[in-house]
Amino acid sequence: MDHGLKTLLHGYNLTTRDDSENALKEVVQHLALMGLWRSRFFEHTAFYGGTALRILHGSGRFSEDMDFSLLKKNNAFDLRPYLKAIRTELEAFGFEYTVETRDKQNNSNIESAFIKGNTATNLLTIGVHQEIVGKFHRNQKIKIKFEVDTDPPPKAEYEVKNVLVPIPFQVKVFTQPDLFAGKMHAVLCRQWKSRVKGRDFYDLIWFLGKKIPCHLDHLKERMIQTDHWKREDPMDRSALLELLNKKFGEIDFKMLKADVQPFIKDPHELDLWSQAFFCDIILHLEVC
Repeated sequence: MDHGLKTLLHGYNLTTRDDSENALKEVVQHLALMGLWRSRFFEHTAFYGGTALRILHGSGRFSEDMDFSLLKKNNAFDLRPYLKAIRTELEAFGFEYTVETRDKQNNSNIESAFIKGNTATNLLTIGVHQEIVGKFHRNQKIKIKFEVDTDPPPKAEYEVKNVLVPIPFQVKVFTQPDLFAGKMHAVLCRQWKSRVKGRDFYDLIWFLGKKIPCHLDHLKERMIQTDHWKREDPMDRSALLELLNKKFGEIDFKMLKADVQPFIKDPHELDLWSQAFFCDIILHLEVC
């Protein structure tokens, strides 16, 4: 096996089903980022979301989707050449995946694609024992959603982060305060059927624990874009705390925990989750 892949797999217990699957997803995500770098994707885009937190900042939860934003609005942006670069990178390391665009169902500003491959076949590529591979249905697929926002909300800032494995490469990413603003928007405004994502709330705790401030101007622009805020209304820390307290009062915390549990190693991290817990910890919120 390639030395870089062995490094990526360090710390994973490949004798368990969940760890093996999460390890495979993260290897694919790393290789996808490397292929995008080779194709100069990051001259036009920046990485954000939970997978950016995991790979570039060491968040404690696993993440499936890969979210990107153009640096400037471009409704004619063509994702397909970059998907070819991802497919080439995966094939070079012996993986079997398809990388295909998803047809838009409406006039969305999101360009979408999926990286798909047979779970069992690709687990064998990273050296998972046949006994563990046999626990997966033979037709089960790994599926990683890939999205690019072609109409990015303004007032965000970016930085370049170095990634050292499988080889050294660079990724352009939102700065941490702007990553927090994006996550705060997800906590407050995400429409995901009738539910909320516990993963967003896990990340909220991560930002608070790291004492990273939330960039209010970028959050306001995101909320204006999705019709959750009026431009003439001021956005300050007090207004944000009021929104958060209202959101915490509406949540089914049992459902919230169930959503995030498959993506973390220690379920006891969720023991304290409640309305009172979240209302207390946001008192530590810093803004910029």
